[in-house]
Parts: sequence; structure tokens; C-alpha cells
Amino acid sequence: MMNMPPVTKNLIIINVLFFLGKMVAVRYGVDLDNLLGLHFFLAPDFRFYQFVTYMFMHGGFAHILFNMFAVWMFGRVMESYWGSRRFLIYYFVCGIGAGLVQEGVQYVSYLVQGLDEFERVNVGYAVISMGDYLNRWTTIGASGAVYGILLAFGMSFPNERLFIFPLPVPIKAKFFVIGYAVIELWSALSNSGDGVAHFAHLGGMIFGLLLILYWRNNRGGGYYGRDSFGQKMKEWFFNQRDRFSSYRRPKMKVSMGNRKDDYEYNARKRTEEEEIDRILEKVRKSGYSALTDDEKRKLFDASQR
Repeated sequence: MMNMPPVTKNLIIINVLFFLGKMVAVRYGVDLDNLLGLHFFLAPDFRFYQFVTYMFMHGGFAHILFNMFAVWMFGRVMESYWGSRRFLIYYFVCGIGAGLVQEGVQYVSYLVQGLDEFERVNVGYAVISMGDYLNRWTTIGASGAVYGILLAFGMSFPNERLFIFPLPVPIKAKFFVIGYAVIELWSALSNSGDGVAHFAHLGGMIFGLLLILYWRNNRGGGYYGRDSFGQKMKEWFFNQRDRFSSYRRPKMKVSMGNRKDDYEYNARKRTEEEEIDRILEKVRKSGYSALTDDEKRKLFDASQR
């Protein structure tokens, strides 16, 4: 836990605290699932903040155990690869995106069932108001964000081999992610009635895919191939240096008896480039936030020269 990246560690801690708080609140007659879970947007209990809070609520021990294990297993890798800020943005985009997709699917169900024409509905053992019925359409769990993390891992490390129980042989990450997506799509379309928000899982993956593609197309400072990351960063910094240098007026300075030796100049320049390579490699492995103030200054100075 001590060596875990900060965002991954804090996400797990917050989720566990919410889970424990939920169990305590029940003893006092407070239903946190109803208060913080994501309600259908036409339900009386719907609030916009629920698009965030629903990600920290879980239905049971198995639910939170699976999600937090996935965050620990794959989230810490992606946070180390991307950096804490980018990983946190990705996590919430996937989670909120999953909620939006779930809302859209519920609205389609609402129209297909013709519920907009009724004020009350028979639920089998009683007749209740439509508002009370819609309040039951509640989504909880971090699964949408978790499935987004699985997608990111599969796209970033497609050939990484994973041991997945009960498979007897390791499977490449890309096939693992594709298999999960197919299972979720099949479960969603089969309308199995298992109480699992399969479309929300797919929504997390869809929004994650869109964000990754956006970062790739715009070279957003963090999504590059595993092997080319350092080289891309190095090229960017030195291109910036050359661009700014071209704007400066040429200057001539004559210094008699103080001419630098070419060998010393080249040696110093090579040392500086090696230091920049080392810093960029550290960024690739641990993220920009892991740099010291001196390393950040050197990186900034290198981009300005």
C-alpha cells in the first residue's frame, strides 16, 4: 500500500470508507444508496451530483472487492504509466460516461414501456406512484470506471500476458479486454435481468476509448507507445528549443583569449542531453509529478534553450 501511486491508493481508501459508512448509516435508518446512487433523471430523487457519488457506492462485499482489486491491479500500472493527473481525469471521465450511457438506456426503456403515459404502476404486490417506481432505477458502483481502466491497460500493453482464473494458460491483455467487452455486450442485449448495469460497463469502455483516441490524435502529453514515449518527449522538447531559437536575432560576440574548447563544449552538451533523457525516462515510468523541483527546472530550461 505504501508503494501504491497516490490516486490509486486514495480511490481505494475512499471507496472502502464509503462502503463502511453505508453499513453504519443503515443502522441509523439512512439509505446512502438512495441518497448517493445514480437515479434515473426523471425520478424525483435524481440529483446531478449523483453522476460522481454513485461511483463510490457498492451493493455488497463481492462487488467492492472485485472493483477495488481491479483498480489495484490495473489502475496502479496505468497511473504509473500516465501520471496521476491524467489517470484521475481518465477515471472520472469513464465513470461519468458510464452513468450517462446508463441514463440513456433507461430513458429508452422508459419510452418503450410507455411509462410516460402512466401516473401509477402495478409492481406485482402493490400499486405505487410512478415517481416511487422510477426511484428504484438506481445505479451504483465503480464498474464503469473499472472497465475503462481495463480497456486502457489492454490498449497500452496489448501483449502483456495475464493469468485469469480459471483459464489454464495466460492470455494476452488485448484478448482479455475484447473478451470482456463481448461478454458485456451479449449480457446487455440478452436482457438477462441479473440486476447488473452491463450498458454502464460498456459506456465506461466507450468513453475511455474516445478519450484515449483524443489524446493520441492530439499527442496529449502522455499517451504514446510504450517504447516511443521517451523519444517523442525528447523530440518535442528539442523542437521547441529550436523553434524559439529561430526567433532570436543573430548576435556576434568576440572574446579574445577566452575561446571554449570544442571537446569540452561537446562533452558538456552530451552530458546535458543524457540528463534530459534520464528525466524523460523517469516521466515515462512514474509521471511528471514524480520529478523533483530541480528536475522540473532542468526540463523547462531545456525546452526554452
